[in-house]
Amino acid sequence: MKGSPITIGGQDVLPGETKKIELEMPPLYTATNMSIPVFVKRGKREGPTMFVSAAIHGDELNGIEIVSRLIRSKSITRLRGTLIAVPMVNVYGVLNQSRYLPDRRDLNRSFPGSKKGSLAGRLANLFFKEVVSKCDVGIDLHTGAIHRSNLPQIRADLDDADVLEMAKAFGVPVLLNAEIRDGSLRQAASEEGVKILLYEAGQALRYDEFSIRAGVRGIINTMRHLGMLNKRQSKGHDINRFIARQSGWVRAPESGFVTHITQLGDHVSKGDRLATVADPYGNVVSTILSPADGVIIGKQNIPLTQEGEAIYHIAYFKEPDTVAEHVELLQDNLILGDQTVVEEE
Repeated sequence: MKGSPITIGGQDVLPGETKKIELEMPPLYTATNMSIPVFVKRGKREGPTMFVSAAIHGDELNGIEIVSRLIRSKSITRLRGTLIAVPMVNVYGVLNQSRYLPDRRDLNRSFPGSKKGSLAGRLANLFFKEVVSKCDVGIDLHTGAIHRSNLPQIRADLDDADVLEMAKAFGVPVLLNAEIRDGSLRQAASEEGVKILLYEAGQALRYDEFSIRAGVRGIINTMRHLGMLNKRQSKGHDINRFIARQSGWVRAPESGFVTHITQLGDHVSKGDRLATVADPYGNVVSTILSPADGVIIGKQNIPLTQEGEAIYHIAYFKEPDTVAEHVELLQDNLILGDQTVVEEE
């Protein structure tokens, strides 16, 4: 209803208001109280309600900085609708520099959760009921796992026409039609009718400036597409979007020390040398080859591997060389000048 409040954590937020809300989390031990920080900004004019969430995995820190820059950006001053930005969902994990919760569960396999469940289930239920269920759309921010980097990419149900248009609007070249995993936020949100994108970029426990800039820009692009912000003339190179219907990991054929030949964003052809594996004496014991034409969208960073370990994540496209070219154009756009999104408008 027009003019009605949104209530989060018992606090009402009316159109035109901005509030920072501390959403009390399930306690760990006696007298140990913690909270999820929630930033809510409502425009005076009607529009969609969007959530942006980060650090569902506690060691994935890029998203925290993306949310921080987003809420400080002048671009969101004239907002239509409502933005709910959550820089840290898994606060426990952030404090412990851990992907998981103290009960050793993965929060992103625990949705929609339960009020009477495990710690993971209770936290999932709290975030889902207080934030996600009150939104029309959402963007969930992730990175690669520990010692792995991801090229900036959108993963989503691209068979949904509305989601596909949101994914294209975000503005990164690589769009991956990804299966929904049981217990994930994306699954629970989709079942609730919330259209959701998952942004993957960078690596755990590290900030990556390219990934951060692409993330902030992408969220603002999506908000413009949804009518939450005024549209404006885009600057820099035109970035095409490429949809991958399939992707796969290339695994180490032997244990040893890895020397990478290819990097994130590279176009590779079937049979190309991706990396070598050597023994402690420096003798090459194996060469890792590309199984097909594609673009590297994920890779392991640590130079040690065990036989069978995933080393490269390759997305398969009809024209992978063109995808790689547009990844470079995106980098040029984000590096062009020293101006960041915070300084816009």
